[in-house]
Amino acid sequence: MTQPIEMPLAGRISVVIPVYGSGNCLAELIRRADTACQTLSHAPIQFVLVDDNGPGDAWAEICRLAAARDQTLGIQLMRNFGQHNAIMCGFRYCSGDVIITMDDDLQHPPESLPALMESLRLQNADLVYANYDSKKHAAGRNLGSAVINWFFRLVFRVPVTLTSFRCMRRELVQAVLRYDLNFTFIDGLLAWNTSRIGSVIVPHSARHDGRSGYTLRKLFVLAMNMFTNFSLLPLQMVSLLGLVAAGGGLFLGFWYLVSALMNWLVVPGYASIIVAVLVLGGLQLLSLGVIGEYIGRLHLNVNRKPQYVVRKSTGCTETVQVK
Repeated sequence: MTQPIEMPLAGRISVVIPVYGSGNCLAELIRRADTACQTLSHAPIQFVLVDDNGPGDAWAEICRLAAARDQTLGIQLMRNFGQHNAIMCGFRYCSGDVIITMDDDLQHPPESLPALMESLRLQNADLVYANYDSKKHAAGRNLGSAVINWFFRLVFRVPVTLTSFRCMRRELVQAVLRYDLNFTFIDGLLAWNTSRIGSVIVPHSARHDGRSGYTLRKLFVLAMNMFTNFSLLPLQMVSLLGLVAAGGGLFLGFWYLVSALMNWLVVPGYASIIVAVLVLGGLQLLSLGVIGEYIGRLHLNVNRKPQYVVRKSTGCTETVQVK
């Protein structure tokens, strides 16, 4: 007989799923999750399905599931706010002591939920990432994810591999919910609030349907959210580039002065002038762009650009939004 897994916290589990274009996978996802967690000693899983206005009519499927299954909450956003903002919305509506985030496309096998929760207990962690034995993403997506992970380790000094399949304690989620601004980067907020972060290897499946909503542009925006919200590294790099350019300019000026005094210059060079103008002009534009990115985001946050806006919700009427 299978022994129940001892939960890291007493109480229930909430699974937050941002839904974008894979509404037809939700019924199977929930069915497999319920089956996988039958041996766990806890109340029925609460599912929080956040419709982020992707392609297709996912909301109709979410309403059907919420009506057919207890502990299923559907939330429809007014427009597409992005995966991380949708997850923040789900955090505010979930009521579990252990909270899991996962994708809607069945690439995260629901059968791995017990392994995630067991790792949270065994590693005495606040947060556990599911890492994959073999990734089934497209090459471009894998490259973008590798860049994001490299940036994350550079900024936060945490040697983990980020994925959207996470398991965390409620105390950590409540700490993250203090952040109510736009340009959300969930993993940065989590790393800001705890250093007890672990990982566990799980399988990774091919997409059940459709294609990933993460384009290279969206991955770039995500990287910018991480840098501008949690690090001054871009500004420090610009300062370093300015210092290097100024030092190079002084050295070059001294060299030309010595060359002129020694009569080494026969004909003044056109190429050196053009190179200097292009390099220094490029550095100035780069610097202005980085500074402008910070100022623009400050401007939008001061004007209280919403993190998300809920159009309506359905199911699980006893759930109260966490403030």
